[in-house]
Amino acid sequence: MDQGTVIDLARNALKVALYVSAPMLGLSLIVGLAVSIFQATTQIQEQTLTFIPKILAVIGSIAVFGVWMLRVMVEYTQNLFLNMNQYIK
Repeated sequence: MDQGTVIDLARNALKVALYVSAPMLGLSLIVGLAVSIFQATTQIQEQTLTFIPKILAVIGSIAVFGVWMLRVMVEYTQNLFLNMNQYIK
């Protein structure tokens, strides 16, 4: 296995990891921002107020995007195993 192949495999693995984690991180970021704006306007400084909405947003994003995330990971893994003989040369 040459250096270019290793770099391509690492690049594809990072791309899949970013694609799969993006919906959860994005929704968590949006909910966190909304909660912090709410806390700033109402001057409620409760630290535990931010955790529950973020957890619910992540669970909701897994429920909505879970099928797509699983399909992306399965396709990547199948592609990796089907081309294993080209990587081992």
